[in-house]
Amino acid sequence: MALPANPFQSLWLRLPAPLQNRYYLTLLVFFFIMIFLDKHSMWTQWRLQRALHRMENDKAFYEQKIKDAQEEAEDFELTKEKFAREHYFMKRRNEDVYIIKEEK
Repeated sequence: MALPANPFQSLWLRLPAPLQNRYYLTLLVFFFIMIFLDKHSMWTQWRLQRALHRMENDKAFYEQKIKDAQEEAEDFELTKEKFAREHYFMKRRNEDVYIIKEEK
């Protein structure tokens, strides 16, 4: 039995008919590279899109936290004396402060 001149000839003949067309095979390889291996592949774009979505959700969450903190700071500006009396037990002269904590 003689060996074929091209060792890949037998492998080439086993491929389905569409894959034996070199233009089709070239397009298939091109799309594989574009989808999975390229720097700007669809896989990378999908991962970046997911990261962007997570960051937008985080941004909305932290904007809400900032808004709550600003409201708390404005409320604190109005009630500094009450806050100091309750948390640091500060009092005026000749005055007693009683803290009554409610259990929920």
